[in-house]
Amino acid sequence: MKKDFNPIENGFGTLSVWAGEDQLFDQGATVPPIALNVTFGYNDLEEWQAVANGTLPGHIYSRNTNPSTRILEEKIRLLDGAEAACSFSTGMAAISNTLSTFLTPGKKVVSQKDTYGGTSVLFLNFLPERGVHVELCDTGDVESMLVEIKKGCDLLYLETPTNPTLKLVDIKQLADAAHQVGAIVVVDNTFATPINQRPLSLGVDLVIYSATKFLCGHADALGGLITGKAELVKRVFSYREINGAALHPFSSYLILRGLRTLELRMLRHNENAQYLAEYLESHPKVDSVFYPGLSSHPQHELAKAQMSGYGGVLSFTPSGDFESVKIVLENLQFARLAAHLGSVDTIAGPPRTTSHVEASPEERRMLGIPENLIRYAVGIENVRDLEKDLDKALRLI
Repeated sequence: MKKDFNPIENGFGTLSVWAGEDQLFDQGATVPPIALNVTFGYNDLEEWQAVANGTLPGHIYSRNTNPSTRILEEKIRLLDGAEAACSFSTGMAAISNTLSTFLTPGKKVVSQKDTYGGTSVLFLNFLPERGVHVELCDTGDVESMLVEIKKGCDLLYLETPTNPTLKLVDIKQLADAAHQVGAIVVVDNTFATPINQRPLSLGVDLVIYSATKFLCGHADALGGLITGKAELVKRVFSYREINGAALHPFSSYLILRGLRTLELRMLRHNENAQYLAEYLESHPKVDSVFYPGLSSHPQHELAKAQMSGYGGVLSFTPSGDFESVKIVLENLQFARLAAHLGSVDTIAGPPRTTSHVEASPEERRMLGIPENLIRYAVGIENVRDLEKDLDKALRLI
């Protein structure tokens, strides 16, 4: 029996499991089959034409749509409370396709300086080369962002919390200002996930995810997703359809499997990260800790207002220079040194090899990212084990 899922009436745990999967599949399968076929055949030319025209549901070619990816899109659509969703081969494909759809030569985008490194490269290099005017403001300087928005812009791009310094921006205030000048508002919600933050409810038009991270949760599939207003999602889908950055059906299957435990995992990520952030803040070998759940965080009140949880990523600077970073990282037992985050296992590394490997030291400095920063993506391990592991490594400085 088909079930009616309303994001308002059903909790996130229920939606994570049932959304998009509220029916039996081929031959009574309870888990969505992986549709690995490239194309889909028809015996009836009229039906084929109707599907091609979009007047009848169905699939033609997997670069365009696919049953496996369609289920994933429906799940994230309902989790976000969106009108529509679209999938991509990677998180950066979701970001670059979205920006390319709306930012043609002569357009203006306003954003913040310390976005994810790959996004920063788009803003600093690729978009200006295409004749797009890019205005990057200090993330903490809301007034400067408002001034630039009021001058006129076509798209406002926000990332909150930021990667890797965990800064926040006031989504609603900036979205309201952008809409007054007719701009499209896009928010990267990768760090927060729908469990901790709902940008669409704050006035955002499109939400972007690197599904590779917390949504997948197991470091075994690449993917990207956007959700939001149907008309805008349709425009991005049309660009992606020809651009070719389609999500592979097997990756869809893996991300779907991860999404079923999203709420469960995020609650543990939140709990572990909060505990460790408070612990590190009091540690004698740590100079500073960046985590929006800390009362010492300069935007903690904003975090309480627009987030329901503070996420599984924190950053900290150990006492000393980059040599201290090496000592700590190379002596952690329960942390993989890798360019990733959002997995069930803890992952750590410096920005120069993770979030901002593409940026030069000068660019990282301009973006306000310390060279001796450690991004620590907290997993779902026993938090006491992680605490002892950190303490042992820090005391070697």
